[in-house]
Amino acid sequence: MANFELIEAESRSRAGKGVARATRRAGKVPAVIYGAKQEPTLIALDPRVVMRELKRGGWRSRLFEIQADGQKTRALMRDVQFHPVTDQPEHVDFQRLAAGERVRVSVAVVFLNDTTSPGIKRGGVLNVVRHSVEVACDPDNIPEKFEADLGALDINDNVRWSDLVGTGDARPTILDRDFVIATLAPPTVSAEAQAEDAAAAAAAAAAPAKGKAAPKKK
Repeated sequence: MANFELIEAESRSRAGKGVARATRRAGKVPAVIYGAKQEPTLIALDPRVVMRELKRGGWRSRLFEIQADGQKTRALMRDVQFHPVTDQPEHVDFQRLAAGERVRVSVAVVFLNDTTSPGIKRGGVLNVVRHSVEVACDPDNIPEKFEADLGALDINDNVRWSDLVGTGDARPTILDRDFVIATLAPPTVSAEAQAEDAAAAAAAAAAPAKGKAAPKKK
């Protein structure tokens, strides 16, 4: 069973810019819950609660249960609008969840066992193509994370969607291929080291051959 984060909210009776401004003057953040073939629900949130959830990261795939006027609504936080100067949240959009109706979410990928990867031990560089994957899944079975095991990866190996652990019945939105999550590239030589090698080679080529004197000037 999925875990839902409880958020306390207040109901708003009317929409409109003027009402939204009044809500902000009262120290609240106006928000709306839409979707599931129902009329939008207008609410107001404590800005501290909004900032807390944003700072935690992964807020677009976190499950919320919003309580207002004694009723609870399950939803995903879809978008947050910020003030252009203060960067404070000004409006929040939630998508209402309906049982059996798949929703799109981005799930974070966690990489494991990098210390035992033979390729990384030999100096290989992990190039992460996707830190998260967008999937469609049932609201009650949204994965908390996907795991990518790097333990057996060698240089030039990669991790694909089919290699991830914890996908369950989630379906990726990319359906035409087994897409890459990360690759293990060969060791790279820094630009500074390359410049030093080139300078040394040039100096060696310009120096007189061993045992031969430099030609005398006439």
